[in-house]
Amino acid sequence: MTQTKNKFLFPLVIIGVAFFVIGFGVGINGIMVPILEGAFSLSKGMSYLVLTATFSAFLLFGGPSGWLIKKIGYRKSLILALFIMSAGMLLFIPSARMGSSMAGFYMFLLASFIGGIGNTLLQTTVNPYVAICGPIEKAAQRMCTMGIMNKSAWYLGPIFLSLFIDVKQPELAKAAIPFGIAAAIIALFAILMFFVSLPEIKAQGESETADDAENENVRAANQKTSIWQFPHLILGAVTLFIYVGVETLPMASVIDFAKSIGLESPARYSAFVPIGLVAGYILGIFLLQWMSQNKALILFSLIALLSSFLVITLPAHVAIYFLAGLGFAHSIMWGAIWGIAIDRLGKFTKSGASLLVVAIVGGAIIPLIFGFLLDALKPADQIATAANFQTAYWIFIPCYLFILFYALAGRKIGLKKS
Repeated sequence: MTQTKNKFLFPLVIIGVAFFVIGFGVGINGIMVPILEGAFSLSKGMSYLVLTATFSAFLLFGGPSGWLIKKIGYRKSLILALFIMSAGMLLFIPSARMGSSMAGFYMFLLASFIGGIGNTLLQTTVNPYVAICGPIEKAAQRMCTMGIMNKSAWYLGPIFLSLFIDVKQPELAKAAIPFGIAAAIIALFAILMFFVSLPEIKAQGESETADDAENENVRAANQKTSIWQFPHLILGAVTLFIYVGVETLPMASVIDFAKSIGLESPARYSAFVPIGLVAGYILGIFLLQWMSQNKALILFSLIALLSSFLVITLPAHVAIYFLAGLGFAHSIMWGAIWGIAIDRLGKFTKSGASLLVVAIVGGAIIPLIFGFLLDALKPADQIATAANFQTAYWIFIPCYLFILFYALAGRKIGLKKS
């Protein structure tokens, strides 16, 4: 066991840096929502199109990404993904220099989409790698470690951008410098990856060895002809779709919520959700030593339901602090859903991972629905009030109930007891 841990220690450090890059890129996109809204005088629904542009790439390129990894391997896929993300960052520069014309806004959407393509390939590479590089029942624990890197960067992304742009009175031309710096750093990491050894790994049953033939679960999986014959995977993809949406929403909306309450320095409230997440990751690393990832998913789903109810019902200036509770609850969910859904897929493991990456498009759909809900709730030609936000946050409740259903029953459908 110790030898296995040592074997993957350095590769997991590299993957951890990749998770940091993912978080940084998504964090910058999140803070661009209120910035673009002010610069282009957009409705709430239109401003959330930035996230839609980024996450829609997962829908279109999740499947092809899995095929590409099969052809060229994890390491080359990781390098290519980083270069594509860097190109997306570079496209923000001409977008910023176009000023507040709508052409500039559409260029921002294009840049976000290209960055999303790189993010799609990167996610398809790093998540299954972390999930299968050790015991599958401990996948959530490894994901918690990766999550600390990812969400720390998600928090640092908005802070980095705010050094150059005032969220309240944004000047888009100033965005060229931070996006240029970010593009250069990501490209440098990609170049360094040419000189790093990243071992290729396979899930149990992917190589169909003699040992695999003795495993009943592997035989059952490899006798199937399609990933659509794994109900626990399909429901896992739906669950992940919902999870990514509700994970993204608090981070994307917290600054706007703080502004609607009239709080000073609204950008600093962007720290709440990532702090909650990182606290949950740290606890999760220890908690998952003795609790199964499935039981942890049940527990943290209940915490999410309680936190969301408090966000909806408490006075707004108090409720905003419970968005950190949602972040805390989210910490276990990503890794647990991955670990449960990708288990027992045998030779379909990479295809299953592609389907789960496609589900990340939930990060586009649910915040977009939330944005249009806000538009519908607020009076015409007026800004959304804190009460409008809290009413729209009811979207959390059915989402967490479905995640709880998957943890309790959905994960068992179609699987034999082992």
